[in-house]
Amino acid sequence: MIAKLMKVAFAAVLAMGTSVAAESWTLDASTSKIAFGSVKKDSVGEVHSFESLTGTVGADGSVAVEIDLSSAQTNIDIRNERMIEHVFKKAKAANLNASIDMDELKALSVGATTLIDVEGVLSFLGANIDIEAEMFVARLSDTQVLVTTNDLIWLSTEDAGITAGIDKLMELAELPGITRTAPVTMRLIFNLDEQKAEAAPAAPVTLAAIDGDVKAGKRVFRKCKACHTVKEGKNGAGPSLFNIVQASAGQAEGFKYSKALSEAGLVWNTETLTAFLSNPKKFVPGNRMAFPGLKKDEDIANVIAYLANP
Repeated sequence: MIAKLMKVAFAAVLAMGTSVAAESWTLDASTSKIAFGSVKKDSVGEVHSFESLTGTVGADGSVAVEIDLSSAQTNIDIRNERMIEHVFKKAKAANLNASIDMDELKALSVGATTLIDVEGVLSFLGANIDIEAEMFVARLSDTQVLVTTNDLIWLSTEDAGITAGIDKLMELAELPGITRTAPVTMRLIFNLDEQKAEAAPAAPVTLAAIDGDVKAGKRVFRKCKACHTVKEGKNGAGPSLFNIVQASAGQAEGFKYSKALSEAGLVWNTETLTAFLSNPKKFVPGNRMAFPGLKKDEDIANVIAYLANP
């Protein structure tokens, strides 16, 4: 999750101009922050953060970011120690190495903002975690850019490989439960390196707007992600939608469908998906899908395009 968000931030920095893109940028650790939440005992919400972040963007667009895991701050000293030992396994850092595609970026004027969708990979405790996120980008000046999460980003303990560590925290603190999905927010500010600042061009630039049915459909699909994924074999509360277009209904391996859907005899083409997504209960009476349906024809067409080309 963090990797994807960082990638957006770096993209925004490099988008500041053609000549500046050849210069280096540095994360402002004093004004940047990564925070994450947890809930214990089903009702007690708490906010935690990492106090030490470093990051650079090289002249060639290479990205190097380090998150100091030992800087985890939960506002309780003993809990900090337990989290570092049992959840983060005394690992020193989470590292990100990425590169930026300059062709995707266009001019963003000072004071202007934009939203962009990004993907990235975070190396964390020996695992590589794929993340998708929407980021809010603001050009603060010729030499500074702000990037934040536009919505909450959710990271599961299973994907992060820290379920056993959370179990240990529950045991040590004698808690009946700790949530297994954590919301994450980020505020990242990048500065043009001081010795390069005079080279910054007066004319600012902007990030490309999101367009195209598939990209728009990917954003619509966020409404479905509480229950579905487009990853092969990964079912959730609902079945995986991997290769769903032109597939027979009720066939995702390992998922227990309602009798109504498994015996519907449907093939998911444009027509059937359109009817189902507009009103699932009406199109297949008796199915268990709780989602009431999409109201806009444009959203339906775009999400189908995304499902065909995730």
